[in-house]
Amino acid sequence: MPRGGKKGHKGRSKQFSNPEEIERQMRAQRELEENGDVARDSASESEEESSSEDEKSQKRNGVQGLIEIENPNRVSQKSKKAAEVDIDAPRELTRKEREEIEKQKAKERYMKLHLEGKTDQARADLARLAIIKKQREDAAKKREEQRKEKEAQEAKSKR
Repeated sequence: MPRGGKKGHKGRSKQFSNPEEIERQMRAQRELEENGDVARDSASESEEESSSEDEKSQKRNGVQGLIEIENPNRVSQKSKKAAEVDIDAPRELTRKEREEIEKQKAKERYMKLHLEGKTDQARADLARLAIIKKQREDAAKKREEQRKEKEAQEAKSKR
């Protein structure tokens, strides 16, 4: 079956450039640039030479040659050498790391206040404990009274 199915292939076949042809074109372009530079150098003064060198260094492709303003938001990445890196310098924490540290500190503060009995939950726990202690004391008194009554009955029954 042909490439495009029953209807056939619609596009052109891919054409690849010959590497030798590319090299030949590059050499011809370099020769034109060099010949143009030699002609300019002989005709211009030393001041114009410095300006032409600046133009060569600033030569840009496409629309960049027309627009001289650069993007102010673009930040160029500058790589540092290993010798320049300061290991002892404090690094900035990420947002997640900062939030995690703040959460831990808040938890520690809460636990400290909780142990001192200053939080609402601690007050509720202490009140609940006081009620439980009172109930246990009452239960202990009842048991003691029942034990005394039982001893008294046993003493009466033995007589």
